[in-house]
Amino acid sequence: MRSFLRTLRAFSKPVFAQRRLQSLTPGSLSFAAARTMATSTAPVLKQPIKLACIQLASGKDKAANLARARDKVVEAARAGAKLIVLPECFNSPYGTNYFPQYAETLLPGPPSQSQSPSYHALSAMAAETKTFLVGGSIPEADPDPATNKYYNTSLVFGPDGALLASHRKVHLFDIDIPGKITFRESEVLFPGNKVTIVDLPDYGKIAVAICYDIRFPELATVAARRGAFALVYPGAFNLTTGPLHWRLQGQARAMDNQLYVALCSPARDTRASYHAYGHSLVVDPMAQVLVEAEDKETIVYWDLDGEKILETRRNIPLATQRRFDVYPDINEGKISFEEPNPPK
Repeated sequence: MRSFLRTLRAFSKPVFAQRRLQSLTPGSLSFAAARTMATSTAPVLKQPIKLACIQLASGKDKAANLARARDKVVEAARAGAKLIVLPECFNSPYGTNYFPQYAETLLPGPPSQSQSPSYHALSAMAAETKTFLVGGSIPEADPDPATNKYYNTSLVFGPDGALLASHRKVHLFDIDIPGKITFRESEVLFPGNKVTIVDLPDYGKIAVAICYDIRFPELATVAARRGAFALVYPGAFNLTTGPLHWRLQGQARAMDNQLYVALCSPARDTRASYHAYGHSLVVDPMAQVLVEAEDKETIVYWDLDGEKILETRRNIPLATQRRFDVYPDINEGKISFEEPNPPK
């Protein structure tokens, strides 16, 4: 009987595999993606990298905010961080009434010092510390005032001070929780239109998105399937959605995609009109929160290790278990990685 069962299993496994692949032709993207996921053992993080999330306290003085950011970036670099993240709207207060007042023109690029002091300050910080710097986000103004267009924009710089990438917030924060909070970024801001994946030479790729973007798992899934080792979200959750969903969203994106997730918030200022939740944190590929701040200004650090990603994916092999014969492959659809007139 045992011999018969072993023979039956030997015949049934190839039949099942053949049936799964019959719907995936060798020339299709699904077939290629499935084969790659099933066979690739290349690490997505080539060597360990120390990450720092700076939970910055910002006020109404832009110059003071930039100077404070520089001090904290230098502090993080001296502690050994090579990938440093600033929070959403680190150079200004957060709020729809502040966006136009603090907005800077990034186009045509590169902008002059007078056009964008924040661009030049971030570039200088990255070059001074020889680190990769995810510059939180800043309010960006369209160069044509007649358009009345503003964006919430993250700028990523390399160790030589050169701009590596930019991300305009794709999903605008429009919510209404009766008796708690109503906020509509779309009253002032326009959305970006792309997935942002950034290559960090000698390390690998990260994805950058901003705050409310984290609620849309499609961005994270595409980035993970394209080889990112970390998802980085500068964000400013509030005292309603923060306790409910901040940590949960970070863990969910890490669990779904089996990579690191970093959430970087401003410090909480109870005198401001918008109260940020704080609690900057780092989550590992097993969805464990590794380090988490409280609400005050601080820096949280963690050493990201590619072996943890590989170990997680070996132990729970989601990549080889996906069923694109049952549901569509999100990585195969129409995906935008570019948009007209990005900052340069």
